[in-house]
Amino acid sequence: MVTLLTDQGERTVAGARVERERLWLTPSDLEAATGWELQPEGFCHGGACVPLPAGRESELVRDGRVEVGALWRHLGKALTHSEAGDVWVLGEAAGDRAAALRSLQAPDFTLPDPSGAMHSLLSELRGKKVLLVSWASW
Repeated sequence: MVTLLTDQGERTVAGARVERERLWLTPSDLEAATGWELQPEGFCHGGACVPLPAGRESELVRDGRVEVGALWRHLGKALTHSEAGDVWVLGEAAGDRAAALRSLQAPDFTLPDPSGAMHSLLSELRGKKVLLVSWASW
């Protein structure tokens, strides 16, 4: 039994097979845990498909199972597992995480400090770590 931790949550897979650094799942278990589906054209997720690497198909798919580690590396995504191989973390690619973080940027706004001097969040403090503390009496 293997526990998979992904952006979609935690899933326990009873039929998973672990061989040292390799995690083999059925295509249905892979899809349920990650959203990636094995199709004739390759692995597909959300309308986009990634073809199997030419000449390396047997590294990814064998005996009706998908080797998740090889797939995740092929997709450029982050992957790690426990020493015993019973917990696997399937993360996103660094570029995907960076794009998500850029979208969390706060809008520029101006507020007074305790002495009354005005400060603009982005124009004055861009690239610096900022702790913004707010308080309300209600």
